[in-house]
Amino acid sequence: MSKPLSTIFVPALGGTALVLGLAYGLSARSYGDSKIATLEGNLAQIETRRDAAQADAEAQALRAADLEIQTVALQERAGQLEQQLAALTTSGTPAATQPVAPVPSPADGFGFGLGRVALPEEIAAWDIDVSPDGTGLPVGSGDALTGEEVFAEKCAACHGDFAEGVDNWPKLAGGHGTLDHEDPLKTVGSYWPYLSTTWDYVNRSMPFGAAQTLEPNEVYAIVAYILYSNDLVDEDFVLSDETFADVTLPNAEGFFVDDRLQSEAHFWKADPCMSDCKESVEITMRARVLDVTPEETAATAAPEEAVVEAVAAVEPATEPAAELADEDVVETVALDPELVAKGAKVFKKCAACHKVGEGAKNSTGPLLNGIFGATVGQVDGFNYSKPMLAAGGEGLVWTEAELAAFLAKPRKYMKGTRMSFAGLRKESDIEAVIAYLRSFDP
Repeated sequence: MSKPLSTIFVPALGGTALVLGLAYGLSARSYGDSKIATLEGNLAQIETRRDAAQADAEAQALRAADLEIQTVALQERAGQLEQQLAALTTSGTPAATQPVAPVPSPADGFGFGLGRVALPEEIAAWDIDVSPDGTGLPVGSGDALTGEEVFAEKCAACHGDFAEGVDNWPKLAGGHGTLDHEDPLKTVGSYWPYLSTTWDYVNRSMPFGAAQTLEPNEVYAIVAYILYSNDLVDEDFVLSDETFADVTLPNAEGFFVDDRLQSEAHFWKADPCMSDCKESVEITMRARVLDVTPEETAATAAPEEAVVEAVAAVEPATEPAAELADEDVVETVALDPELVAKGAKVFKKCAACHKVGEGAKNSTGPLLNGIFGATVGQVDGFNYSKPMLAAGGEGLVWTEAELAAFLAKPRKYMKGTRMSFAGLRKESDIEAVIAYLRSFDP
């Protein structure tokens, strides 16, 4: 029995539709996967470009900061050039209108014809040396007290607040009477023969890294302070182009002109002796002082450590002291922790010479633990000046009032003291240092 065509074709068409549907689905899925991969690739490229742009922005910011620093330096240099240009201006005539020296040529006997003859004004700008008699000094003046402030700002980083030298940077004060020692201390006060050398060197080469930026009055003040630090002048001394020649350094006669060409002329012969030589050569002396490299030391950290210990040890009294009958009442001083902390900062001016706290020892100056109530000049093992010893022998005791007067003007308080410190000007600083030293009372 035969089947109708509709019965045969309908199932066949249904199967074909199913196959085509599956094929379409698989094709659509493959297309979706491909699209996702493309989008992910694009996203990765965008992120890469973003990272590159961010890195470029950071680099641009660094370059901008560097350009700003260079701009400031160029502005400073422009200011210096303007000052030099002003110095080259003579008789109110702008430097640009001044006659320009001709360019030398071989025909003029000037070699290769490079450059030109220097103008008188240009030579004068370089001709800044000062002679021992004061020739070459500019008009100006400065006193030791002003010099102390300028020195602290521009010189103390290397030479110390009192010209005592930091680490192995040059010491500018002290050394009196040591030139005949095995290890002499050669300073402006002990070794240099002429004050002009000090003035010329400070003016020409200092401060370190900023040479020739000091005004003449600042140079006069710094040199006056160096003299004061060497006990050569009083604190009110004013150094100027007029008083300069009045200063004679202690070692002015310690140098002589090298006249060996004349005095030893008989040793020099056209035909040197080559016979009867010594059989052996012996070493008669060795260099034993070789400490020439500045090093970091723990000494500079001592004041900060002492601050923490001192402030921690200060506790305001909370209970009244009990009255003691028939016994001496010992006065207890309640210390302000903030004042003690301030005193620790001010004491940094003193820490180069004086030590405090646990394990403190005598240094350039005596240790200061337990100073209040102690007799002047009685710290064991310290070599005091004669005036200090004499004051102690007369029974002088360190009280807050006595110490305050000494800290204000040490050399006025005690004539002949070897302490080179000029003194603390502010009463608040003196009060703070006293509170700080009180924290080390036994």
